[in-house]
Amino acid sequence: MKLLGSSRSPYVQKCRIALLEKGHAFTYEEVAPTHEEVLAGNPLGKIPTLIREDGKGLYDSSVIVDYVDGYGGKPTLIPGDFEGRIEMRRWEALGDGIMDSLVAIAHDKRGAPEQQRGAEYIARFQRKVEAGLAAMEADLGDKPFCFGAAFTLADVACASALIYLDRSMPEMNWREKHPVLAKHFAKLQERPSLKALG
Repeated sequence: MKLLGSSRSPYVQKCRIALLEKGHAFTYEEVAPTHEEVLAGNPLGKIPTLIREDGKGLYDSSVIVDYVDGYGGKPTLIPGDFEGRIEMRRWEALGDGIMDSLVAIAHDKRGAPEQQRGAEYIARFQRKVEAGLAAMEADLGDKPFCFGAAFTLADVACASALIYLDRSMPEMNWREKHPVLAKHFAKLQERPSLKALG
């Protein structure tokens, strides 16, 4: 398998964590969405794109993580039972929603001054980030992992969002308001999969 993407993308990081946790043999290539191999494997021209062993492309981080988990290996990231699977997807939606909001803020800040939408636009997405973090904090409580007794997609989603939050908006200083989440993230950062991201 080959994962195509950019280390600046939180969705790419999410797929890399899943691949590393599962222990699958894969190569990772830093490429732009306009790279010819991305365009050949993904008609939408977006990253991440996973090129499977049979040469077919998979796209969208949720689809890639689902494939990576179903491909075999341990740990199981997505439970097979209905309630567990829905809980994983809920956590994934929280993580992706935080990342979506941070990407919107980052794109606006990088735009030309005449194209920037202003403080209220950014504040609207910051409120979404804060609400997502508060939900994660409340759901985590005193549990050893985001869901159940082992590392799952919920932890992948949580870690991916917090890695990108630290990188894109360090001024938010989110750890003070969310100490339970901060402690859990510190534990996740000790995992080999997260350390391997560089």
